[in-house]
Amino acid sequence: MRREGGVADLWASWPVERALYLVVGVSFLAVFVQVTLYHWRQNFRHWAMWVPVIATPALGLCALMLAWQNASWLRTALAVLSAAGVAGGLVGTYYHVAGVGERVDGYNLNNFMVGPPPALPLLVTALSALALIGLYLG
Repeated sequence: MRREGGVADLWASWPVERALYLVVGVSFLAVFVQVTLYHWRQNFRHWAMWVPVIATPALGLCALMLAWQNASWLRTALAVLSAAGVAGGLVGTYYHVAGVGERVDGYNLNNFMVGPPPALPLLVTALSALALIGLYLG
């Protein structure tokens, strides 16, 4: 027997778009922790290392705020930040792949395992694209 007014009813009343913003927001905050640790470990040797450290929490908080309040200015802010996130993630992927090549012995499996992870900036690109899909198709 199902009880009315429970947590399941709360989630059932949420549109998919709202749940997507919640997942994207939490994911960006998790990526923020990881990218900050990686770039801190490398002592922020390049100015571009600061971009995801600043952008991912902004994207995450904007997406979380949009999950709770569907304001037009939040939708615009998330669209602008997500477009920048797609571009920044692609640039980051370039820097990470180039960074692997700068290691001793260049592009070999070991350097991909211990060097800058090319998949992490691609994750930022994918999450940003997912936010844009939620905005424009939701």
